[in-house]
Amino acid sequence: MLTTGTRGSDVTRLQQRLAAAGFNPGGADGIFGSRTRAAVVAYQRSKGLSADGVVGRNTGQQLFGSREAKYYDGRSDFQAGGTGGTTGAAPSGNVSEAQRRLAANARGVAMGMGGYNSQGLCATGVSRNIARSMGLNVYGNGNQIDNNLPRNRFRQVNMSLEQALRTPGLVLTWERTSTRLGSIYGHTAVTLGDGRSSASDFIESNTLAAERGRSGLKIFQPI
Repeated sequence: MLTTGTRGSDVTRLQQRLAAAGFNPGGADGIFGSRTRAAVVAYQRSKGLSADGVVGRNTGQQLFGSREAKYYDGRSDFQAGGTGGTTGAAPSGNVSEAQRRLAANARGVAMGMGGYNSQGLCATGVSRNIARSMGLNVYGNGNQIDNNLPRNRFRQVNMSLEQALRTPGLVLTWERTSTRLGSIYGHTAVTLGDGRSSASDFIESNTLAAERGRSGLKIFQPI
């Protein structure tokens, strides 16, 4: 599934396919931004699909064909040339608008703070993002913020980190990390949906690798 905030070679391929179909995505730069979303919406409308700007099962099959479609609503199923397999289920079938906003704003908040370098202010970054995206004031350290997420706006979901990273706009929290401050305050971040990255006060390009030094993961989805 590809949506606003996703980056990588799959987005580049999507942009190339949209351009070939006559829908200008603003260049093939591998960044799913506002122009790419507008191109997806226009394409979906032309095909009579739900115009939500998300490349899921139906849009992916229209763009890439059923045999090589990679983008399935909420399932991140990969199949090419008749081979492949399911890699996991997202917490719900569709990405909500709140998730899209959290993923889209996560990058901007992080770039306005530490960029690609941690400032030790992960909870501040996530709190700013939640306030900007959902109008909620949520406080606490990285290992406290999970207890302060209002349960009428967030629900805890049971899934692996690998699955979560393929879904945009989920809040990750860890009780402890391997750093001195992390052993006290934990860590928190928001998934970008590209299968690798998350963002808080900085953009962490490989969250799966960093997970080796962390424990007590919890994952929350905005309702």
